[in-house]
Amino acid sequence: MSLPTITALSPLDGRYAAKLSALRPIMSEHGYMHRRVQVEVAWFIALSDAGFDEFKPLTTGARAYLLGLVKNFSETDSAAIKEIEKTTNHDVKAVEYWIKSKFEARPELQKAAEFVHFACTSEDINNTSHALQLRSGRDQVILPGLDRIVLKLREMAHSYAAVPMLSRTHGQTASPTTVGKELANVVVRLQGAVDRIASVKMLGKMNGAVGNYNAHLSAWPDFDWEAFSRKVVETPEPLGLGLTFQPYSIQIEPHDYMAELFDAIARANTILVDLSRDIWGYVSLGYFKQRLKAGEIGSSTMPHKVNPIDFENAEGNLGLANALLRHLSEKLPVSRWQRDLTDSTVLRNIGVAMGYAALAYTSLMTGLNKLELNEEALAADLDASWEVLAEPIQTVMRRYGVQGAYEKLKEVTRGKTVTAEALHALIDGLEIPQADKDRLRDMTPGSYIGKAAELARRV
Repeated sequence: MSLPTITALSPLDGRYAAKLSALRPIMSEHGYMHRRVQVEVAWFIALSDAGFDEFKPLTTGARAYLLGLVKNFSETDSAAIKEIEKTTNHDVKAVEYWIKSKFEARPELQKAAEFVHFACTSEDINNTSHALQLRSGRDQVILPGLDRIVLKLREMAHSYAAVPMLSRTHGQTASPTTVGKELANVVVRLQGAVDRIASVKMLGKMNGAVGNYNAHLSAWPDFDWEAFSRKVVETPEPLGLGLTFQPYSIQIEPHDYMAELFDAIARANTILVDLSRDIWGYVSLGYFKQRLKAGEIGSSTMPHKVNPIDFENAEGNLGLANALLRHLSEKLPVSRWQRDLTDSTVLRNIGVAMGYAALAYTSLMTGLNKLELNEEALAADLDASWEVLAEPIQTVMRRYGVQGAYEKLKEVTRGKTVTAEALHALIDGLEIPQADKDRLRDMTPGSYIGKAAELARRV
């Protein structure tokens, strides 16, 4: 039933509904129903090819019809399954009954109807459906969202590779860097996190009520059900599922791969929280300006304000995503004995966790695309911070064995306003080669950036 977004309990389906249109068909209950139908159909077709006398191979027409049920699955079909569930009070059984209802007027399929959901426990269908959902959600929404951020940050790192910026360690002035190098740091971290997300294998099991093929072997004791199950799980779509086979389980797939995936996404999100806070700070310092949007209001009482709301929204939603992701990764691998139902209701929130992450990525990209570098503010900050050159001066002094080099610079710079003239006077009095004196005198806070530009361009 369609409801106005303003009545939605979750902002993901309310205020932010339009921003999550790509994720909703995958991770919603409709998406879950769709994948269940896919799994049931793949299992059914595979059984017809197993060589059993009681279930001959399906005709080309029957196969095409069954695959069409999957390909053309609609919200109307989901609603029909939900209607059946009102009677069964069991969602997987409702899927089975819906598929069988589609066999009417098709004698070939009606005759084989009892092979729908044959020897399966509900979790054989559910775990593989969740794996299919997670793979699609990761590959179609999460990874593209992160890839766009990586690409944008890399472009910014290259563009601003040589733009000097004052560093701040412990909030205090420190050795200069460049804007590009600081963004390059994030690119390297985030790309590593993205690679870990992409490398997680999606596992699936189809081995019965407690993982031992009990029911399967009761029907055909001499059949290699484990090999058959592996084939269904690992054969590429549409005839198989294209997942990685999980050979050992209780009634439920252990969910360790899910924990690995959710932890990997959470690590990427943590990097982005760090980035969001840093950019927020740089906007506050005036290092970045934000492009104005016509008609936009920054404050109900202060007309001058242009708030960094996109970075604040990103940070807030990344926190929500990680709270859910971390609960999922801690809870899902834990099941009492051979099965309890606590994972079932928790798993219905994987789309919520991924939704908050996807929403955050959108906000962050919006914010990054608004930024304009304020090189004047960066230069002014550097020009007011000549004390940062105490580091290279004392380092050169130590090279030439000047005793107490660090202490001498500490005495004239710590907690004091340092001028270029004062540093030049200090340099002129040093007992070091004239060439090094000249080099130190030519140095400014803006030129003291080490390999920052090179590192930024190389990323």
